[in-house]
Amino acid sequence: MDASAFAPHGELARSLLSLVVAQADAPHDGAHDLAHLRRVWRNAMTILAAEGGDGTLLAASVLLHDCVAVEKSSPLRAKASVMASDEARRILTGIGWDGRSVEAVCHAIAAHSFSAGIAPQSLEARILQDADRLDAIGMIGVARCFYTAGRMGSALYDPVDPQARNRSLDDRAFALDHFRTKLLRLQDGFQTLTGAAMARARGAAIQAFMEQFELEIGC
Repeated sequence: MDASAFAPHGELARSLLSLVVAQADAPHDGAHDLAHLRRVWRNAMTILAAEGGDGTLLAASVLLHDCVAVEKSSPLRAKASVMASDEARRILTGIGWDGRSVEAVCHAIAAHSFSAGIAPQSLEARILQDADRLDAIGMIGVARCFYTAGRMGSALYDPVDPQARNRSLDDRAFALDHFRTKLLRLQDGFQTLTGAAMARARGAAIQAFMEQFELEIGC
């Protein structure tokens, strides 16, 4: 496994990823795969360089933040980050990490999720939340949205009322609804100044995409 993308923590990445891959039994999710981890790490490194923080704790948090796979359509989705946190605790304790470091990583993982609603208390937790949310907006966010909609069997949009002017939003039925229920909201509430600046640029890109999409379908 090539862990060089996680430099300067390549050895840690190789160790942790080998443990996660060895026990994986869920269907492949291309929105939460190794490529996603690499992008989140790149985002995290950009924020870390400007904001500071513990790189080792952050690397472990990034590498393990999706170590438990829960489908978007699952009723357990809101608990996914806490489940991943519990699994990260087991993994890190098993390879001999000290308790304080383990709990720091576990908190960052539990707090990273939009759905969990857990406020990040440490700098590393704030960076992980920002780095992960950045991967849900911009053009990567657009791609992941429609990819996930396809996996869930959702339609692209409601042909009768694409903008949901006379109906409730339903992002399980229509991919376009997910922009209004979540993606356009994600650029608000970033935890770091660096993350917020990156989010503004990606938020503008996703807004432009949505406007063009709606223009092309006749809205």
